[in-house]
Amino acid sequence: MKIVVLGSGGREHAITRTLLRSPQVERVFCVPGNGGTATTDRCQNLALTVDDFPGIGQFCSDNQISLVVVGPELPLSQGITDYLQQQQIPVFGPTKAGAQIESSKAWAKALMATAGIPTAFASVFTDANTAKAYVQTGKLPIVVKADGLAAGKGVTVATTLAAAEAAIETAFSGKFGAAGSQILIEECLYGQEVSILALTDGQAIIPLLSAQDHKRIGEGDTGPNTGGMGAYAPAPIITPNLMQRIEKEILSPAVRAMADRGIVYRGVLYAGLMITPSGDPKVIEFNCRFGDPEIQAILPLLETPLEEILYATATGRLAELGPSGRSIAWKNEVCACVVLAANGYPGTYEKGKAIAGIERAEEKGAIVFQAGTRLQGQQLLTDGGRVLNIVATDSTFDRAFARAYAAVDCIGFEGMYYRQDIGHRVIKA
Repeated sequence: MKIVVLGSGGREHAITRTLLRSPQVERVFCVPGNGGTATTDRCQNLALTVDDFPGIGQFCSDNQISLVVVGPELPLSQGITDYLQQQQIPVFGPTKAGAQIESSKAWAKALMATAGIPTAFASVFTDANTAKAYVQTGKLPIVVKADGLAAGKGVTVATTLAAAEAAIETAFSGKFGAAGSQILIEECLYGQEVSILALTDGQAIIPLLSAQDHKRIGEGDTGPNTGGMGAYAPAPIITPNLMQRIEKEILSPAVRAMADRGIVYRGVLYAGLMITPSGDPKVIEFNCRFGDPEIQAILPLLETPLEEILYATATGRLAELGPSGRSIAWKNEVCACVVLAANGYPGTYEKGKAIAGIERAEEKGAIVFQAGTRLQGQQLLTDGGRVLNIVATDSTFDRAFARAYAAVDCIGFEGMYYRQDIGHRVIKA
């Protein structure tokens, strides 16, 4: 198989390296890729952008591409799947209509209400004054969310009225572009957050291993939200019984509700959940793609060839993987992922800093997935806010995180920042 992977982050490097573990994958082409995919054997970066639909389509047609795997949400929200499907090119990722489950939080809330899916109560606003009047009468803390795509930075958990009003002003100021022209104000949920990434072809649904992300920039889960500073899988809080509830109460109703709207949803249905103190799962948000960095902590544990799973999903044959689609095999291990970020992230940060030590880190048994990097000649440079993902597997979380942080000590670039408490819920004191 020859496969095209769209995207340039750690998620896409992880997908690419996992695909290339299989002898059935002849070559992977990345659009546009990063410094890691540029130096991966049997992989080639293409000088295209993820929104160049004609260029991507022409390349796929000219090179007999078997499958396109869409990493980020933006091209899905713009209709890349619809465009390529018209050319009979298999695509892993939902159509534009399906991608609304992430691209519009208001649309997703309406879908959940129709399907009876447990979630936080929310109200939708299109102007700042009405929104401010609402929070003045409400209970704190409260959550303010930009309706559209804001790269994981459009959510504020406001513990004071001033913070809530500031978040409203920020959204309507244009900081998030069109994504902030409408906002949701939600009740604040309490408990443990967990990510469930499920594959679906519109009928069969197969949850992957659960994962827990660390969204805040600061240790102790403090400071502003980021795209994610680290993750681990599987999440011990998700028991088999709880996973059955999640499938029955959340995943299946969501897929059915979209089918009722004429949407055959094929790809990842990512449910960001809050497990409340009473043990009940509630949806914080849905996403239409693999979580980043959650998938970097999941794929190293996968034994079944990834291309088989993605192709079956894209072509509506997910149930053929086995009875109820349950034949996906996993290693009997756990996985830890630590994100190395540029100084200043998630705010303003510098690029172009030389990176050293990746080979030494991998000699220690870690996997280094590159995210915000680029290759300039023979020198690897920083090129984004989240730069590298340091990943390690082992029999216990204590051992996996010890290996990951030992590998972190091998890496160096100017201004490198990382949290030293990733995995604090699962590492023994």
